[in-house]
Amino acid sequence: MSARARDDTASARIIVAGSANTDMVVKVPDLPRPGETVTGGTFFTARGGKGANQAVAAARAGGSVTFVASLGDDPLGDEMLAALAAEGIAVDAVHRVPATSSGVALILVDERGENSIAVAPGANALLTPAQVVPSIERLSPGEILLAQLETPLETVLASARAAKRAGARVILNPAPARELPDELLHLVSVLTPNEAEAARLAGMSIAGTHVVEDVATALLQRGTGAVAITLGAAGAYVATPEYREMIPGYRVEVRDTTGAGDVFNGALAVALAEQMPLGAAVRFASAAAAVSVTRDGAQPAAPHRSEILALLGDRLT
Repeated sequence: MSARARDDTASARIIVAGSANTDMVVKVPDLPRPGETVTGGTFFTARGGKGANQAVAAARAGGSVTFVASLGDDPLGDEMLAALAAEGIAVDAVHRVPATSSGVALILVDERGENSIAVAPGANALLTPAQVVPSIERLSPGEILLAQLETPLETVLASARAAKRAGARVILNPAPARELPDELLHLVSVLTPNEAEAARLAGMSIAGTHVVEDVATALLQRGTGAVAITLGAAGAYVATPEYREMIPGYRVEVRDTTGAGDVFNGALAVALAEQMPLGAAVRFASAAAAVSVTRDGAQPAAPHRSEILALLGDRLT
């Protein structure tokens, strides 16, 4: 299905199960080294968290999105819930935890758009299988579960099991990087690591002489159905047992890379829910990520569908 074959009315049903944070961002000339203080920056706050970022990106890209998450009972949680609802995201499955803070991320961004991030997970660490599985079990065949690793691994695994039982496809963004059981990878339809995350999951040294094709092969051998390895400005490498392709990136003026991977994943979920072939879906996702890095912040930078299509031009097929 072409992205141009439908209007901007949301139709692709997606559940995003994951984290929600408030990002506290300082823009600085250079990222500080250990023990160094860098001054001259500017400060702003924005809503973030990989799960919430991906939910917003999917909604703006044209998906019908339900968000499953855990927030504290604090003002930051109130603001996050209201903001997600304002994006048209269903938030009935977002749980509030008494006497607990919502997640917070402290982010430094330098003049080149590179970032350094520290996260206090708060209520994100308390998301349980019992809270996510009932929503996911209501997915239909062909619909999408999108998950990340900022919530407990047992919850991610339970989510993937429930999606598979329902016949839905599972997209796993394996970030932040950590070791994963083979059982989880066998449940994943599309794995979306960056290059460093992919190498770690493949058991290869990041400093080694491996090439992306070898890393993708190793990940397929671990059981995942398909791999889309994001390579920043270079684009993305896509591999399945039957198909491989390097999807070129876009030349844009980079302002802030925060959340670019989340935008990629949210847009990819929409494209796959619309039954786009994997290569076309990755092109759509790459265009969305490229638009996002020209702006500040994570959720604020997520583009709307019309902006993604404008950058795509004739590159979808």
